[in-house]
Amino acid sequence: MREPDKEYLERAANLSVEDSERLLSRMRTKLVRRIDDKKLSTIEAIAIQLEREDEELEEWRENRVKLNEKFKDT
Repeated sequence: MREPDKEYLERAANLSVEDSERLLSRMRTKLVRRIDDKKLSTIEAIAIQLEREDEELEEWRENRVKLNEKFKDT
């Protein structure tokens, strides 16, 4: 099981209730089941979701730069 990074745990703990609920609504089923099974606390699951979303955003940005460079050359 993936352990949340300390930085993301702090960020998750400092989120507003509204922001936490938004993250929970986007959470993958696997994380929700871990909360239900008491394998993860809600804060830990939110921290993992934050980390995943940051990783996905970084990947998207890298791909976007590559696409921009590709179309700039044509």
